[in-house]
Amino acid sequence: MNKPTAPDCCPAPSAAPDLRPVEGRGADEELAVLAKAIGHPARIQILRLLTHRTACVCGDIVDELPLAQSTVSQHLKVLKEAGLVRGEVDGPRVCYCLEPRALRRLRVLVAGL
Repeated sequence: MNKPTAPDCCPAPSAAPDLRPVEGRGADEELAVLAKAIGHPARIQILRLLTHRTACVCGDIVDELPLAQSTVSQHLKVLKEAGLVRGEVDGPRVCYCLEPRALRRLRVLVAGL
């Protein structure tokens, strides 16, 4: 992935502390949604790719995975719906980046098991 990226195409992540509980029905449901979102190896690969970049155009991700563009787009949609990635329209392309707060939340929820 040697293509240049646009580091400003995703807004800065929130630095506010997350004070939501890590136990209880709501936390369990939240963990289940996040776990389902990362429950496919291709989505894990996408998250790993994005950890090494500040932003990533969908085409760059497609170049790195042995999957069709439509399949990668579907996986990105699942990750975005779960809140693990953000996607910002940048002209004719969409730049994706990690949502650090959601990843921190996932870590906390798993640690609370």
